[in-house]
Amino acid sequence: MELSNETIKIFVFIGTLLLTYVIFRINRYIFKKIYKIRKALYLRFFERMLSSVILVGGVVIALSSFGGFDTIWKTMLGGTAFISAVLIFAAQDVIKDNLAGLMITVYKPFEIGNRVQLEDGTAGIIRDITMRHVVLQLQDTQVIIVPNSKLNAMSIRNYSYMEEYRSALFQFHIAYDSDVEKAMRVIAHAIMESEYSVPGKKTDHGMEYGPIYFMAFEDSSLRLTTTVYYEASSPSEVVISDINLRVDHALRENGIEIPYAYLNVVQKERKHEDAHA
Repeated sequence: MELSNETIKIFVFIGTLLLTYVIFRINRYIFKKIYKIRKALYLRFFERMLSSVILVGGVVIALSSFGGFDTIWKTMLGGTAFISAVLIFAAQDVIKDNLAGLMITVYKPFEIGNRVQLEDGTAGIIRDITMRHVVLQLQDTQVIIVPNSKLNAMSIRNYSYMEEYRSALFQFHIAYDSDVEKAMRVIAHAIMESEYSVPGKKTDHGMEYGPIYFMAFEDSSLRLTTTVYYEASSPSEVVISDINLRVDHALRENGIEIPYAYLNVVQKERKHEDAHA
């Protein structure tokens, strides 16, 4: 039994779509393997672009199996100037975002995992990029989606740009009657015990942890200061919280008082000049 021409076209159409799906899944699988080795911004963008080409190309090839598709497509785009103008106008934002995404991947103002701050003060970690937008994860784990064209036009503060380590300044206050040298040793040990801190200060002997300095006599305390270094990929709020908790626990455990500001109020009693008045 011979198959009709229309039946063959349907089989070709379905087969093309299935092949497109298989190629799409293979593409995703290959990039998942690549991401385990390297999570670069350009790889994310290239994956999205290649996936779009595979899907669009597969659909176009599948539809072209029906002879009338070329005629319909030419009629939609070339036969009516109004429809063509509408399509071009609707695609403006898409084209702008795609080109901006390409510019971002070429010039690399940030990478996946970088901590950035936008012009409006929004800060977070770059998690992903598509052909249309960048995914930014905020401190409270929420995410915002920023169009590539908008992000490409912004001034961005990148806290992780070309840096292996980041740093945070810490100030600790102890009571006046505390053993300052002991407190400095306790703080230094607590910082080195943290899983986030690293030796990030360059010295003649190599990389070392930031030293502890006795900086000032405050009104009700002695102020000790140090700089803590940590990996660029570590969230700053997590590092700061961890260091503060460790130092607070270590100072209390060693009997070193953490003072607080207080105010003595002295009230004088007024004597009446005339006790009988």
